[in-house]
This record gives sequence, C-alpha cells and structure tokens, in this order.
Amino acid sequence: MRTVYLQNLRKELDATDESFAASCCKKLGIPKDALIRVRIVRQALDARKKQDIFYCIHAELTLSDAAAKRVLKDPRLKAEPVNETAEETPAFGTKQPQGRIIVAGLGPAGLFAALTLAENGYRPLVIERGRPIEERVKDVETYWSGRGKNPDPDSNVAFGEGGAGTFSDGKLTTRIRDPHIDGVLRDLIASGAPEEIAYLAKPHIGTDRLRTVVKNLRTRIEKAGGEVRFSAKLTDFRMRDGAICEVQVREGDRETWEPCAALLLAIGHGARDTARMLFEKGVVMAPKAFAIGVRAEHPQSLINASQYGPMASHPRLGAAEYRLTARSGERGVYTFCMCPGGQVVASASGPEQVVVNGMSNFARDGKNANAAVVVQITPEDFGPHPLDGLRYLDRLERDAFLSGGGDGTAPASTVGAFLRGEVSGPSQSVEPTYRPGVRYTKLSDCLPDFVTAGIRDGLRAFGRQLKGYDMEDAVLTAVESRTSSPLRILRDAAMESVSHKGLYPIGEGAGYAGGIVSAAVDGRKAAEAVMRIYAPLP
Repeated sequence: MRTVYLQNLRKELDATDESFAASCCKKLGIPKDALIRVRIVRQALDARKKQDIFYCIHAELTLSDAAAKRVLKDPRLKAEPVNETAEETPAFGTKQPQGRIIVAGLGPAGLFAALTLAENGYRPLVIERGRPIEERVKDVETYWSGRGKNPDPDSNVAFGEGGAGTFSDGKLTTRIRDPHIDGVLRDLIASGAPEEIAYLAKPHIGTDRLRTVVKNLRTRIEKAGGEVRFSAKLTDFRMRDGAICEVQVREGDRETWEPCAALLLAIGHGARDTARMLFEKGVVMAPKAFAIGVRAEHPQSLINASQYGPMASHPRLGAAEYRLTARSGERGVYTFCMCPGGQVVASASGPEQVVVNGMSNFARDGKNANAAVVVQITPEDFGPHPLDGLRYLDRLERDAFLSGGGDGTAPASTVGAFLRGEVSGPSQSVEPTYRPGVRYTKLSDCLPDFVTAGIRDGLRAFGRQLKGYDMEDAVLTAVESRTSSPLRILRDAAMESVSHKGLYPIGEGAGYAGGIVSAAVDGRKAAEAVMRIYAPLP
C-alpha cells in the first residue's frame, strides 16, 4: 500500500462516501478495489457557478502499490507521495523554576499554553478573573435578559472560562501558516469538537459546542497536574534581579502573592484595567491599528439566495457565509466575524458601555445573518500614547450606551435611514436579535464622522458585490468596537517582554493574534518557549 495526495477532486453535494470513492477511482483510472482508504485533508464549497455547486476536495488516498505507481506517473493528475512524519518532541530546559509558571487568562491562548505546560509535566497555575462556564453563562444571560443594566464586571462575554471566543460563532479559520495548527485542531477534536474541523476550509464549532470543548480542555489541564483558580484576578507583580518573581492575585477580598518563575499573560483585549496596571508598572507597549463599526443583520434567506442562487434550498448547503471588502478614501472597509443564522450579542464588560458582537450555534439555524461592518482606524486617529486607543474606545462605547437610552439597549438604524442620514424607524422585515433590545435612532450621532462615511461607502459597495446587502430594511446596531486589541505589548523573538524578563505577552489581548486558532497557537508557542528554559517538575 502507498498513500498519495491529490488536489481538486470534485465531490457532488449529494455524494455518499461510496459514490465519492467511486468517482475518485474513475478519475484516476484504477479499479475500485485498488482504493483502500480516503482521508479528506481539505473540503471547500465551490459556488462560483450558481447552477453547479460542488465540493472541491484535497485528499490523501491510500492505494495498492500498483495503482499508486500508476497514479504517481500520470502527469495530468499531479499526485504527490505522502511521507509519514513523526511529530516533534518538545525541547526541555534544565533550569529549575523558582516559583510556579503562571498563566493569567483562560481564553484560547491561556487554555493552550496551560494545556501544553500541564501535559509536559510543569503543573502550571492558571488564574482567571471570571467564572467557570456554567456560572458564566448564567451571568451573561442575566445581562442579556435586561435584569441588569450593566454586566458583571468579571463574568461577562469578555471574561470567564473560554474567553471572548466562547460567545461567538467558534470560527477556526486563520490566515497564519504554522505547524502547530494541526495539533490545536486535534486537541479541540479530542475535547469534543466535531471531527470535520480537521478538513473543512471554513471550520466552526458554534458557541453551544464550544462551551463543552472549553470545559473539557480545562479538565485535561487539571488531570495533568495544572491548577485552575476562577474569580482570581492578576493585580500586581514584583521583580527581583530584573525578572518577575511574584504575582499578586485577588480572590474576593483576599490578596495573595504567588512565587512566579514565568508569567504567561493571556488577558484578552477586554481587560483594560489590567493593561493600565501593566503600563503603570513600566511594561513597554505601543498603540496598534484596529477597526470599529456596526453589526449588520439581514435575513439569512437573502444571503442564501444571493450566494447559492437556485440551489439555495439544497439541504447540504446550510446557511451561506460572506466576506466583503471595499475602500473609503484611504481606509479599508470590510465585514468581519460573519455569523450565519446567528444573533447579535451584548458584549460589554463594564458599566455604561454598549458593545456588540456576533454569535451562532453549530447548526446556524437562526433567521438572521449578521456580521460586523468595520472601518480601519490607526493611531493617527486616536493618539500616539500606548493607552490612547483604550481611552478612545471608552468614549465610543459610552456614547453608544447613551445613544441607546442609557439602560443597556443598543442604538440601531435601518440601512436606508443610515444611508440618508435620518432618524430611523423600526425595520419592517428584520427583527433585531440583540438583547436586551435596540433603540432606533440616528446612528451617526454615536459614531465618528469618518466611520459613518466609511460604513456608508462600504454598504453601497457591498450591495454591488452581494445582491440585496444594501436593502432598505436591513438593521445596523452599534457599536462594534472590539475587533482586536488597540495596543501591543512588545516582546522579543523568544516571546518575552522587551522590558520585563519572565513576562510572556500572548494572544489577542497582547496584540499577537486574531482569532481562536491563532491565539491558541500563540499560547502553545509561548509555553514551548518557557519549556526550553525550565525543566519539568519532578
């Protein structure tokens, strides 16, 4: 037997495993009994021709020796041999740690940093300011239901087990290329994620399944010797001989100092108070470009029809996605974090804020599609100081809070009224999914002028790219402000802070990731950097 890799195999929407295998044999010109196994490496939907939608498959095919020899010799097939490669063994240092290796934050970066350390014998301490997933879901529901005008400051959509990604679509697409990605996906699958994430071109887990996955990852950390403390907030740290030696942890009214050999800082981009503490301690950071805008909601049926045409009702297709880009002067305008069949969610993490984001379950079976429509913003817009971006967002999110009526409802507008610069009336065809509710208003009143202009230019351009996107009654809800961190905590090639030895800034909050997978990879690589210095615990 021998395994070969082939690209661009066609798989019909209605194909079974058996019929796809038969079509592979026909394409390769080999008998059916010569094909022993098919492993799909990548599956993408090709919907460029609305009358002829199919899956484009890249696969590893295990063939009989004779068939493999024939396939590899055929220049038309462009087949490549598959050589099994062993996974690299982590490198371990010899230095004995003076204190614990501590991970601050249990989002994707913190989870995978802690898992890597724990499963290699380092028994890390994980501190998470929020609560376990079950308690966190209840706290978030209290806020969404309107029973609390402000979210719990330490247990909300930003803070708690799993981080901000727990209340999302659970997208696993990433633009980075890194050998750690396969390992991250394997760990997600082993913890309950669907096996299809290993090969789909646009994989997602869904917020409903992701909550179970996150809990299972934490359980693995604990079973491997790690300690996880919830409602435990990083509030300070001390240095000795130029390196971190202790961190202060607040649990309720109690503060303790924990000896620390290395601190992996996975705080997420909502932890503005922690970022300010770090700046006051002299941690070197810099302002960073990001994007702000609104959430756009359309009927999912409209998106399906625009993307799939007459095949929109095919049961194998599911809810359609989109990704749109445009220009407004010198600025980029684009859709971000598209959630098919999802809902717009309240994502504030502090008092007198309104922040919107998107979320969807694995089935993606809601009536509406939503996505951020955002405009690029740079330090030239908000200031050169490392904390100027945080101050800018504080003002923006408070303006949205006041524009929404000051009771937690969000300011909203129909697309038509927004394009005309009018006070909006309610949409007649799209029911907003944001809870605790929306207040229709003149949406430009709570947005910077350049953002308003950019979104208007973007909506008009998107309407030309995707039929119906600029429909009169689509709903816009403000403000989408947490696309990425507005600052970067500077680190060197070894992933260590340029100003504080023993401090490892990782993930989205530190400005080094842009989604679940890239954050997880960043956490894993930081853990490996620490492992190259210290020996596992006896």
